[in-house]
Amino acid sequence: MTKDKIPTDQLITTIIGGIEEVKGKEITILDLREIENTVCDYFIICEGSSNTQVNAIVGSVQKQVSKALKDKPWHIEGTENAEWVLMDYVNVVVHVFQKRIREYYNIEELWGDAKTTRIETSY
Repeated sequence: MTKDKIPTDQLITTIIGGIEEVKGKEITILDLREIENTVCDYFIICEGSSNTQVNAIVGSVQKQVSKALKDKPWHIEGTENAEWVLMDYVNVVVHVFQKRIREYYNIEELWGDAKTTRIETSY
């Protein structure tokens, strides 16, 4: 299943807009294209302060991508406990964490070879 019909930069921008709409924190993009044997091209990582906010971020991202790009995630997991929700848009995977779970798994360190971009927010 390929999603080449939607430009990746447009998908990333729309996802970040969805995160920002509900004040998701510490937004980071990991560019994995230069790393061999990765499952996707980009990770977008952010955090929410509670189960409710994590689910709100996921809902906002889905709504924004669906509305703007007429697309939906191939797979979503983790919404039951909303500590770490993974949204798979095939070439872009979104990780929405609660702060303590993000610190524990430390994906940014795990993928330390990736080019990292931090998104500044105004809230």
